[in-house]
Amino acid sequence: MRRQSETLLFLPLLPIFLVGMFPMLMIGLLGFAGLALFGVLLICVGLASGNEAHDTFNHDVIVHGYPRGSERAARASDVHAATRLAHRVEAAGLGVIIVAILGFLYAG
Repeated sequence: MRRQSETLLFLPLLPIFLVGMFPMLMIGLLGFAGLALFGVLLICVGLASGNEAHDTFNHDVIVHGYPRGSERAARASDVHAATRLAHRVEAAGLGVIIVAILGFLYAG
């Protein structure tokens, strides 16, 4: 039985690496300003994720009507889980911004 090479598993990940290489290079070149920019982007992702969770819940209620108790509890649980994750991402973004400001004040 012929064994396939594991390097072929990394081939689909190459475009992701190439796309992600430029922002990471820019963060490195911009220094603390790049780190703060990354924090702002994290906050934007958190806000968008929370809005998308609420949008999906509202869409389901509008299109499918108000669900029964068990289904409503499951959908509400999904919204709360997505909202908690969004809040964590926003907090991480705020933390990155604080670290960038402290680093700028300490190093500059």
